[in-house]
Amino acid sequence: MTGDAIFGPVLAMLLLTLAVWAVMYVRRLAYLKAHKVDVRKLTTPDRAVAIIPERINYPAYNLKNLFELPVVFYALCVYLFVTGRVDETYVIAGWVFVVLRVAHSVLHSTVNFVFPRFLIYMAGALVLWFMLIRAALQYFG
Repeated sequence: MTGDAIFGPVLAMLLLTLAVWAVMYVRRLAYLKAHKVDVRKLTTPDRAVAIIPERINYPAYNLKNLFELPVVFYALCVYLFVTGRVDETYVIAGWVFVVLRVAHSVLHSTVNFVFPRFLIYMAGALVLWFMLIRAALQYFG
């Protein structure tokens, strides 16, 4: 396995971010058009949230979430590549993280059931923390 295998999960996460961003705009623009909302009233994110129903904003909430823990994932993957520590365990864990984040994003952007979403989020976080702690132990070892 080559070290750049870790970038498969990274690219998948970036594509997930693109997909959620696109869904967010499709849903918001469809709502604005259907309800003839004056876009000049959408001067701040808070105003947009006040005008656009929460269910339409679910993808926007998820997009914000994709700039939280995934940022740690991106930095860790670059670190693993640069230091030559990429191995099968990291790549598999990276893909598991991606699958869990996709499931989280689908749930968050659609029906937004909080408890199942939390369980999926926590599972993904635990995978990420496993990767980080393993890398730290290897480094400080």
